Amino acid sequence: MATLRAARPGDAARLADLSRQLGYGAGEADVARRLGLLLGHADHAVLVAEEDGEVVGWIQVSLSLLVESPLSAEVRGLVVDERFRRRGVGPLLLRAADDWARARGCARLRVPCNIVRADAHRFYEREGFREVKRQRIFERAISG
Repeated sequence: MATLRAARPGDAARLADLSRQLGYGAGEADVARRLGLLLGHADHAVLVAEEDGEVVGWIQVSLSLLVESPLSAEVRGLVVDERFRRRGVGPLLLRAADDWARARGCARLRVPCNIVRADAHRFYEREGFREVKRQRIFERAISG
């Protein structure tokens, strides 16, 4: 059975490895830098699941404070090692995100999910989430 703990700077390499399983290309140095920034903010949490001392999954959750909506939390990332999927690690991480959000007075937990991740959609639906909207994300570089 997996156990949970807060992420530590030394987890960066493993978090990068797990992220690559979902197609993200961030290297260890980038993840270490970002993790260092996140760990210093009270409105973010990065938690890891371990089995036998190995990090087998992680979740990032953050507060979402909007003018037009009640305080909520948003899962910004969730990855479970493909070798450990369907063993309860994902639901364990989501329960931890619920607990974190509840402790901060959040009204709901939201999960944005890429439209191409059909397996993830089914997972979230099994975990009691329902689709509430579809949207497109637009992006541009910020020139300096």
